[in-house]
Amino acid sequence: MSSRYTRREFLRLAGLIAGGAGVGAAANYWWLRQRQPAAAVTIYRAASYRGALAALIRQGLQNYPAVVAKARGGRVVLKPNLVEYADAYRVNTHPAVIAAAIEAFRAVGAREVIVAEGPGHRRDTEVLLEASGLDAALRSERTEFVDLNLDAIHPVTLPFNYSKLGRFFFPATILGADLVVSLPKLKTHHWAGVTLSLKNMFGTVPGVKYGWPKNVLHWRGIHRCIVDINLTLRPGFAIVDGIEGMEGDGPLRGETVPAGVLIMGDNLTAVDATATRVMGLYPERVGYLNLMLAHGGTVHEGRIRQLGEPIAAVRRDFRVLPRAADLKQPSLWMDLLRGL
Repeated sequence: MSSRYTRREFLRLAGLIAGGAGVGAAANYWWLRQRQPAAAVTIYRAASYRGALAALIRQGLQNYPAVVAKARGGRVVLKPNLVEYADAYRVNTHPAVIAAAIEAFRAVGAREVIVAEGPGHRRDTEVLLEASGLDAALRSERTEFVDLNLDAIHPVTLPFNYSKLGRFFFPATILGADLVVSLPKLKTHHWAGVTLSLKNMFGTVPGVKYGWPKNVLHWRGIHRCIVDINLTLRPGFAIVDGIEGMEGDGPLRGETVPAGVLIMGDNLTAVDATATRVMGLYPERVGYLNLMLAHGGTVHEGRIRQLGEPIAAVRRDFRVLPRAADLKQPSLWMDLLRGL
């Protein structure tokens, strides 16, 4: 058996087949794959932050008429990744991508565009805004910024309650949006494996209620909390800043990868699965993506229509920490049952 698979995986599968459970497991895999809704994810090359990014985003939005319809005349809240700042690391969504998204959504007729984030590490968001350059971009675009850590909050019952918390308090700005757009950075993550559009929604959980660095989300399980947050807030679109990504010890101390892409779509699970493949990793290995399969998420490559660039044309080999090495290994089940 190939060394790509763990000994435990091989022995488990062999035991199941010997016990007659293999056929049933294969049928279940096939059923799960078939019930994943068809999704479309757009990948565009973007060599630098000085390019015509707003035009690229506007072009991509035309692939999602339902998103444009929701944005037109509505209140659009852009949720970037603004978690920490250090000169040596490319941690945050670049201000140029945020400014381009503001311009693009205004161009399709949004009545109001707001940028909102609740940083998990720094209590002083103003310092982050200034150091990252986002403050200057917001002034240039004449766009309001809301600190979600300090916004008015309201309790919301969790529809599926994976975290067993029963409810989350969420900021009024997010709850009052007609369209929430996740604008993450393309990064590996030392605990979650990857941090993309779904994980980016952690920043909507307010520090004023949950503190800094919002440890309750880690204690209750990162993967379960990611799913609870997204199934409650239902963000409607994602634009992944992959012009410069981060590999290795992400999300804060990893090394820069010039990946040169923007990735977008309206099924955030499919967007994250595609972005994971662009990083040369296997999304089937990411816990929260698998949990989303029961709730309209799409991971299987055969159910995702790729628009713009094919994955193979832009794929990079992102380095991961040893504890996340399985992200680079296909699942034994996935390989054996791929043809079903």
